[in-house]
Amino acid sequence: MLLVNNEIVEYCEGLTVAEVGKRTKPDADIFIVNGYPVAASFVLGDGDQCWLVKRGESVSADEMRNLLYARHTPGVQARLQDAVVGIMGLGGLGSTVALALARMGIGSLILADFDLVEPSNLNRQQYFVDQIGLKKTEALKDNIGRINPYVRVEIIDQRLTEDLIPALFADVDALVECFDDPVMKAAALRARLQHLEGVFYVCASGMAGYGSNNEIKTRRLYPGVFLVGDQESAAEPGQGLMAARVGIAAHHQANQVVRLLLGEDTENKQQ
Repeated sequence: MLLVNNEIVEYCEGLTVAEVGKRTKPDADIFIVNGYPVAASFVLGDGDQCWLVKRGESVSADEMRNLLYARHTPGVQARLQDAVVGIMGLGGLGSTVALALARMGIGSLILADFDLVEPSNLNRQQYFVDQIGLKKTEALKDNIGRINPYVRVEIIDQRLTEDLIPALFADVDALVECFDDPVMKAAALRARLQHLEGVFYVCASGMAGYGSNNEIKTRRLYPGVFLVGDQESAAEPGQGLMAARVGIAAHHQANQVVRLLLGEDTENKQQ
């Protein structure tokens, strides 16, 4: 048997994906089999999972979910779509983490920031010129909706404090710290250690300038708590925050969240 766009289709030897397409979605021109794009002439095997898509066609929630299943495998995607991730701070790190997680099909995002989009943000943050002056929370929610409208997004448009964090993020599976302010970085870590013991936590320190890619690392600080960055480079005169290196750190954070949600972390493993 074959699974074609989440429907069972009878298998026969020598069947190509194009032949299946003629029966189930004649206008399809993108073919994904077991997570990989293939040519129309690809010969299917018994038990293969196929997704057939028409290029440029809008997709429903079910079709989007099926496409993510196709690329990530159903076992992985089912766990990601049930997850809730909080992101504190929506600047260069937080906005990039949010979009990466949305593209991967995280079920729910809670986005927290109190700031507006400014012209100086556009060198590294995931906003557009026509969003200058908007609240970052609302602008980022709109951008996520254009990428994956089926992610549930909750926004918190207020300044966070050490006392507020445990209450606002009590129900998340993972919490990502993306503050610029070192005082808030320390306060958020204390809040996690003292009040959110069961929540995975990924923070960041050191990604300014254009230093070596490989100096950005992910390190385990405590059980369930990880730090991303080189732990040295700070924004200062002559060494600004630049899109590429901030993006490396942000994608470390997003990938670590996924690893934790999928059970890849162990207490005795140094990441």
